[in-house]
Amino acid sequence: MDDTKGPQAHRPPTSAAAGVLRQLGTERAEALLDVLCAEAADDGLYVLDADLRSLRFDSSDPATPAPADTGEGVSLEAGLSLPHVQRALRTSLATGEPVRDLRCPVNAAHGEQRKRRRVLSLSAHPLRDRGRQPLGLAVTVTDITARERAEKRLELLERADSVIGRSLDVFSTAQELAESAVPGLADAAAVDVLDTVLHGDAPAPGPLLDPVTVRRAGFATAGPAGRGGVHEVGCVRVMRQGRPYAYVLADLTPRVVNDLGGDDSAAWLSHDPDRATLFRSTGVHSLLVVPLAARGVVLGLAAFYRAGESEPFDDADADVAAELATRAALCLDNARLYTRERTLARIAQRELLPRRMPATRAVETAYTYLPVAAGGAWLDVIPLSGARVALVAGDVRGSGLRAATAMGQVRTAVHAFAAMDLEPVELLTRLHELTAGIAMEKGPAQFPAQVDGSAPHDREMNDDALASCLYVVYDPVTLQCEAVSAGHPPPVVTPPQTAPYLLDLAPGPALGRGAASYRSTTVELPTDSVLALFNDGLVRGTARDDDRLPLLMHHLARAWERPLRQLCDTLVTTVLPDGPDDDALLLLARTQALGPHDLGCWTLPHDPRSASRARRLVAGRLAEWGLDDVIPGAELIVSELVTNAVRYAEGTIGLRLIRDDALTCEVTDSSSAVPHLRLADESDEGGRGLYLVGTLARRWGTRHSARGKTIWAELPHP
Repeated sequence: MDDTKGPQAHRPPTSAAAGVLRQLGTERAEALLDVLCAEAADDGLYVLDADLRSLRFDSSDPATPAPADTGEGVSLEAGLSLPHVQRALRTSLATGEPVRDLRCPVNAAHGEQRKRRRVLSLSAHPLRDRGRQPLGLAVTVTDITARERAEKRLELLERADSVIGRSLDVFSTAQELAESAVPGLADAAAVDVLDTVLHGDAPAPGPLLDPVTVRRAGFATAGPAGRGGVHEVGCVRVMRQGRPYAYVLADLTPRVVNDLGGDDSAAWLSHDPDRATLFRSTGVHSLLVVPLAARGVVLGLAAFYRAGESEPFDDADADVAAELATRAALCLDNARLYTRERTLARIAQRELLPRRMPATRAVETAYTYLPVAAGGAWLDVIPLSGARVALVAGDVRGSGLRAATAMGQVRTAVHAFAAMDLEPVELLTRLHELTAGIAMEKGPAQFPAQVDGSAPHDREMNDDALASCLYVVYDPVTLQCEAVSAGHPPPVVTPPQTAPYLLDLAPGPALGRGAASYRSTTVELPTDSVLALFNDGLVRGTARDDDRLPLLMHHLARAWERPLRQLCDTLVTTVLPDGPDDDALLLLARTQALGPHDLGCWTLPHDPRSASRARRLVAGRLAEWGLDDVIPGAELIVSELVTNAVRYAEGTIGLRLIRDDALTCEVTDSSSAVPHLRLADESDEGGRGLYLVGTLARRWGTRHSARGKTIWAELPHP
C-alpha cells in the first residue's frame, strides 16, 4: 500500500520552511538566513524562547549571545520588563495569535543625569514545531519615537486651534495659550503681554530693545513647576537686558536654555535670585521662550518650563512652541484690536451720555449706569414745559462704535422731539420713522443687533430689537404719569404703602421695525411714588435665561421711605451680585407735587375784556409770591397770549401760572392752529405779539392736547 496515497491524516506534517528548502535548495536557504540575521542585527529582529528569553546570537560567534539593544541605549529587556508587554507575549504563545504594533515607552540613557524617553513598536509572531507546540516568539522592534512625538505635537496644535481665541479678551486668550501647552509641551507655561496691549495699543513695529513693561496674563502648570510662582497673573514687571526673556523680545528668536543649574545660566539667574530659588525648589531644568508677534507688532512672550524627570527641550520643541505662539499671537492681536475699539466706543458712549441728570421739582432721581459692553443703552431726565419731566430709558442692540453712535443719534432725536412738546405717542411715532430711515440709509451695519443678518426694515426679523425706548412723562401739577414703550420693558411703580407692580403697558414695535403703532398708558401717582426704569441688561443680560425682574421688584418694597441713592446702589448690587454681562442701567424717580401755593389757575370767558382781567390776576399772584420785578413782563406776555386766544379761538380760555425753577405762564384755547413767529415791517399794523413774547421770555413754545393747544412762556426768576 502506498502511504503517499493514504488519507491526509497519515501524511507527515509539512511547513512553509520545508517548502522553502525544497524550492530554494540548501545553499540558497542558508544564504537567505544569513541576510535575515544580518538585517536582524541592524533592524531589531529577535527570537525569544518559551520563557521569553532572548536567543539572538552574535554573527561572529554563534555560540555567544549578543546583547539585545535597539540603539540609542534602549535595551529589549527594558521593553520586555513592562507588565503589559509580558502579558501580551505570553498570550500570543498560548493562543498562537500574533501581536502587532504594541507600543512600549521606555527610558534610554542620555548622558549621566537625565533619561530621554523613547517609544518602541513591538510585533511578535509565535514559533511552533511540527506538533504545533510553542517554541518561542519572533519579535520585531522598531523605534517610533520621532513619529510618536510628531503625532503628539500635531494633536497639541489641533487642540490649541480649537481652544485659543474663543473670546476677544486678552487675559482669556493668554490663559488659553498657557493651558494648551500644559502638559503636552511643558510642565508649566507663562504668558506675558505688553502692558500697552491691555489698553488696545501696541508698540511700533519691530523688535523691542529698551526695558519693556509686561504684565502676566496667563499661567498654567501640571506639576511642581508652578508652585510658589514669582509672578502671579496680573503682576507687572520689567524685562531687562541680559536675560533670555529680553533677548527674545529684542530679536524675536526663540531661546532654549537647558541645564538651568549650570554655569551658563548662573550669570543671569544671579541677577534674579527669586527666580533662581524657584527653579531650584521646583526642579525646573529647562526653559523655552518664544515671542508673541502678529502683523509686525510685538505683543509679548510665552515661556515654557520643564522640571523633574521631563526631557529637556530640543529644536523640535522650539518649532512647535513657535507655531503655537504664532497662532495665539493672531488671536491676541484680534483681542487687542477689539479692546481698542471697545475703549473708543466707551469714550464715545460717555461723551454722548449726560454728565449729570438735571434737578427738577417734579421728581427726585438717582441712577446707576454700568456700560460694560460699550453698547447703546442710555437714560435721560428731560425737563418739559409746565414743570413736567420726561424719564427716558433706551437701548440699541449690539456693542462697539456703531452701537454707541446709533445710540447718540436716537438720543439726540428724543431730545429734539421732546423740545417740540410732542405727545408721548407722537414722539415715539416720529422716532420710529426716523430710526427706520437711518437704518435703511446706513444698512444693517448701523444697527448691528441682528444675529441673522437681516435688514433693519425687514418685518420678519428675529426677536432682538434694533432699538428700544421707554418714554414716561410726569406732571407734578395733575400727578398724571403717561408712559409709552417701543419694545422696551415697562417701568416698575411703587406707590407709598403699596407693593410694587409692573405698569400695565402695551409695548409697541421696536424702533425701526414694522409699522408704528403705539398706545400710551396714563395713571395717577401719589406723591412719593417711586418709578424704576431699567433695561434688559439689568434683569436678563445676554444669556436671557435668568429673569431677575421678580428680585428687583421684591427689593423695591418700601422704596418710598428709603434714600433714593442708597436704594439704587442696593438694587443693582442685589440683582447683579457678580456684575453685569451687558450694559445695565437703572433709573429711579420719586415723584413730587406742586401745591396750590405754587400755582395760579383761572378760566376766562371768550371776551376781549379777558386780557385786562388776566393782567390783574397775574400781577396779584406774582405780588403774593414776592416777584414784583417780573410783573411788567408777565403782564405783557399774558395780555398778548389771551388776546390771540380771543381773536383766533372759540370757547373759554385757560390761564395758568406755575412757580417752579422758572416762572411759566400758560394760555390754553380750543384752536389747534400753531402760531408762528414773524418779523413785522414798519408799515404792518400787527404781527409783533409773538416777537414781543419771544423777547421777554427765556423760551416759549406750543403743545397740543385733546382740547386744543397751550402756548407757554418761561420767565426767569429775578
